[in-house]
Amino acid sequence: MKSIKHYIFGALLMLLAVVIFRSCYDDHSEKQRLEAETALITQQISNVSKLVVTEMTYAKVYTYENTKSYGWEYFVRQESTKSALIISNAKAQIAYDLKELKYEIDPDQKTIYLTYLPEPELKIDPNLTFYKMDNGFLNSFNASDINTIKKQITTDLRKQINASPVMDNAQNRLLSELSGIYLVTNSMGWTLIYNDTEVNSTKEMGSLLP
Repeated sequence: MKSIKHYIFGALLMLLAVVIFRSCYDDHSEKQRLEAETALITQQISNVSKLVVTEMTYAKVYTYENTKSYGWEYFVRQESTKSALIISNAKAQIAYDLKELKYEIDPDQKTIYLTYLPEPELKIDPNLTFYKMDNGFLNSFNASDINTIKKQITTDLRKQINASPVMDNAQNRLLSELSGIYLVTNSMGWTLIYNDTEVNSTKEMGSLLP
């Protein structure tokens, strides 16, 4: 009878040891899996941490005029106008620097928090060629006029680009890069959150873009 009790007690101890070992093994395996998944997600984010650039050229003809008045109060006032014909072969670039992307990873909750998406940077080089520069009497072209013309043309091009499909195309390129993060997290059962909003599809990511 005593041997039976010893046998049962020994069996229970062995079972308990197996349960403890299995629990520790499972915990260790889960920890290893989370570490591997975290490393994979970090690598994916690192892969998209680059400069996404869309470039385009614009050719347009501009005219510039500037009128200057001169004379004295009690005499006939005179005006002098200088003018120029200008061709702009502008180069424009829309860039997203994804190195500025900010995020946090919570392995315990299997959640990625995107905390900041970079704004687009629009750079414009007017690249001007001047034709028919006509100086007025006592009203000649100088460096200040050139700077004014560049600023006016750059402002005009900026408005034109912002109102064109080019900005949408640049955003689509950005979206294709960011979608890789969602696809990896989703495939592993993780959650992607931006500004307290859970992202459940690549389509939803489009609404996150600045």
